[in-house]
Amino acid sequence: MIDPQLLRENPDVVRRSQAARGSSVELVDEAVAADTARRTAIGEFETLRAEQNAFGKTVAQAPKDQKQALVAQAQELAARVKAAQQAAADAETEFTRLAGALQNPVIEGVPAGGEDNFITLREVGEKASFDFEPRDHVELGELLQAIDITRGTKVSGSRFYFLKGIGARLELALMNLALDKALSEGFTPLITPTLVRPEIMAGTGFLGEHSDEIYYLPADDLYLTGTSEVALAGFHSDEILDLEGGPLRYAGWSTCYRREAGSAGKDNRGILRVHQFNKLEMFSYVLPDDAEAEHARLVAYQESMLQACELAYRVIDVAAGDLGSSAARKYDIEAWVPTQGTYRELTSTSNCTTYQARRLDIRYRTESGKTTPVATLNGTLATTRWLVAILETHQRADGSVHVPLALRPYLGGLEVLEPAK
Repeated sequence: MIDPQLLRENPDVVRRSQAARGSSVELVDEAVAADTARRTAIGEFETLRAEQNAFGKTVAQAPKDQKQALVAQAQELAARVKAAQQAAADAETEFTRLAGALQNPVIEGVPAGGEDNFITLREVGEKASFDFEPRDHVELGELLQAIDITRGTKVSGSRFYFLKGIGARLELALMNLALDKALSEGFTPLITPTLVRPEIMAGTGFLGEHSDEIYYLPADDLYLTGTSEVALAGFHSDEILDLEGGPLRYAGWSTCYRREAGSAGKDNRGILRVHQFNKLEMFSYVLPDDAEAEHARLVAYQESMLQACELAYRVIDVAAGDLGSSAARKYDIEAWVPTQGTYRELTSTSNCTTYQARRLDIRYRTESGKTTPVATLNGTLATTRWLVAILETHQRADGSVHVPLALRPYLGGLEVLEPAK
């Protein structure tokens, strides 16, 4: 839910945002009209209710011979109040429906357009080059007996896999490196539920145009999460937070599930686009005025992780049409994948401003004593997909793979991954 006051007082900001996203601008006008109708209906109900209360006192004080006639008038007034109350409730529902369909207004400076209209902010590191024909991560995974896609498909179908032996150890090493990074920066670790209620999924903004990406269990009325962001956002739903000591920061470790609907034929080979993977997700609850600074901080943590893994990467400012409904700005960090000759996304970090908090009723108390929504931000610190860039970037001619220095303590000091005998 966007800020109703912004919608009411400066609808052009919302119109520009919708246009930049390639979304309906007309929806803004419908929501503004619904807000006017809602406030009118509420005013009419409150006026009638005040009239009813005053009339009730008149009836109570009236002589006996007049009460019968007054009671009849009171009953008629009560019926009008009841009808006005229902009209106000209906108007509130309609406004909530329309305003809830509006996406979070983008922050000034976010590029307009779709997936290809991002702005590259910086490129870091030297792209890997080889004096031999490099292998892709699937071939390397097979040589190392680290990834078994054939058996993953046999057991579960396409886009599933097993991480085996050193592959499983490498993912755990990566996740533990990320966890230590999160701990050093003051994040509280959480292992989150991966099944959530509809109101939590809807509150984070994931049940909009991309709801077909989500696994749903109708018998239980629960959703499988595609990121622990959902559970982390729901962690403090319906609460008033104390942020006087600074942001509340959590690092959620979970398995994630995505249907990948509509991606037939895209990235079928390997583990870039799969139905199940593991991820460590950062999540921050902050004062709204501190959200942009927190966003920059999360990006810095992510960059330190890619540098620790000795990967070449770029940071991009994602275009408005590719943000998703809840993000007001999103930065992606994409690592160079040698065999594809391009950068591929490894992390995203989003500033959701107060959008999710309004929907989930997460507030803080201001100096005046009033409560107002907090801002929420999220960002990936490590995920299974990183193995693609790590294996391909650090491969050698014989199929062995150099282990980045930062990962070695988590692999018992192992310096090189050797092909299986």
